Amino acid sequence: MTISHDQAQAALTAPGQLFEMTETSGGVRIWRHAPATFRAMLETTAFHGDKTFVVYEDERLTYAEFFRATATLAHALRDVFGVRKGDRVAIAMRNYPEWIVSFSAVLSIGAVAVPLNAWWTASELDHALTDSGALLAITDGERAERMSGLPLIVTRRGSFEGGHDWDSFEPKTTLPPVDLSPDDPATIFYTSGTTGRSKGALGSHRNLGQAPMTVAYAITRGVVMSGKDPAETAGQRRVTLLTVPLFHVTGCFAVLMTTMFTGGGLVLMYKWDPGRALELIERERVTTMSGVPTNAWQLISHPSLAKHDISSLTAVSYGGAPAPPKLLERINELLPDRAPTNGYGMTETTALAIYNSGREYAAHPDSIGRPLAVMDVKICDPTGVELPRGEVGELCLRGPIVIMGYWNRPDATAETIVDGWLHTGDLARIDDEGFVYIVDRAKDMVIRGGENVYCAEVEAALFEHPAIDDAAVIGIPDDELGEQVGAVVRITSPVTAGDLQAFLRTRLAEFKIPVRFWFHEEELPRNPGGKILKTVLRRHVLGR
Repeated sequence: MTISHDQAQAALTAPGQLFEMTETSGGVRIWRHAPATFRAMLETTAFHGDKTFVVYEDERLTYAEFFRATATLAHALRDVFGVRKGDRVAIAMRNYPEWIVSFSAVLSIGAVAVPLNAWWTASELDHALTDSGALLAITDGERAERMSGLPLIVTRRGSFEGGHDWDSFEPKTTLPPVDLSPDDPATIFYTSGTTGRSKGALGSHRNLGQAPMTVAYAITRGVVMSGKDPAETAGQRRVTLLTVPLFHVTGCFAVLMTTMFTGGGLVLMYKWDPGRALELIERERVTTMSGVPTNAWQLISHPSLAKHDISSLTAVSYGGAPAPPKLLERINELLPDRAPTNGYGMTETTALAIYNSGREYAAHPDSIGRPLAVMDVKICDPTGVELPRGEVGELCLRGPIVIMGYWNRPDATAETIVDGWLHTGDLARIDDEGFVYIVDRAKDMVIRGGENVYCAEVEAALFEHPAIDDAAVIGIPDDELGEQVGAVVRITSPVTAGDLQAFLRTRLAEFKIPVRFWFHEEELPRNPGGKILKTVLRRHVLGR
């Protein structure tokens, strides 16, 4: 027998239940039984012992091995490098097991982890290192080549010869002592604003403790609403294939930390490849694939889909970018009974805040779902006044996973977080049943396969080219990636699209570089305030 959303929420959050809630002094609902700090959650992982935690290629790391490696690095950070509570430590590498150990070790001693985008150029990395004031960086050899000016701990160094060896520290089995509270800062994840200047989203230990509990609640809510007893599925170990970078909040908070919280398994990939993903799902008996809609789309479209035994895969979850309703239809057609789910979150909400699954997703495939129990939502007009149900305005969120603010940016913090409410910059509406629908993005950006590309940043780089007189960056609809980056430019001297792409590669990460250019002979259309009318441009070049 299925039950309603409200019945499921009431049952799961009742007094004495795992998902019981309480309130902070500021009136924000929180999970009563969530870990108070990341370290509190980390210490529980030792009880999982010899269970496999991380799989990477042919390497396997048990929970016990992970805890010892974390303790070893934690002591080295404190005793060898002098890292203290509140100091910032950058992490720049691919999705290696060492990323997870590094992140955990930094947080375990009260330092602030600063994960950096592994695709960034040297100048982009330098900006984040300088802005955060990082004391040192933990990196792989590929990233180490792009970094200078601070001490490095290097793993998988390849041809890089500098820095301290990852394996050179004295083994330890216990964590160094430290006093931590839920309000202590824990992470800085960089997210570019519409001005193109990167901002560091400052997360707290409370955020990190509440986030995996929120994901666990979302999953359990779906189980209960389907009429199943959560106790029946509690013993079924989740093994998740991670298809997105750990330096993204989806990879770090929604997947990694939830895996640690539940004692599950995590399968990493060197890079996303749908054919390889099919092989890993079959080999590792993966139960859940998590990523962005592009990953799910490419998996079910792969010509080798029918050649692999992926019967262990019971859930396909995605978020971080708009999910076309057609995706749900194709998953249900090609992978029936795989429980696809769609969620909404952002860097500023420590990942998942709104969730859609099961029969509700089937009935509302164009919605991102309903807010999770500790989250409040409202739709506001440009002045901040709440709008009635059904009207379109800015989506605002409040809850225990909303970040503390932006690192050293009180102006941006005050603009984005008002009286505890996060102004997302996304235009949305809420229907009478409480389902949230994203209508458009108020922020000027393109989401390419889950990667945020901020138009102003690309435009600023284009304007550095001597032949560019004017430029506007727009999103090009793409079935596979959601959107590709395009640019409309006005030039003063002959230049080709290839010339501009080569020029941008010295300034921007590859995913930010436009795949198509339109050369405009006339002035680009602007409003009286001087702002380019991108709706007019899109209609002109894309016919929409």
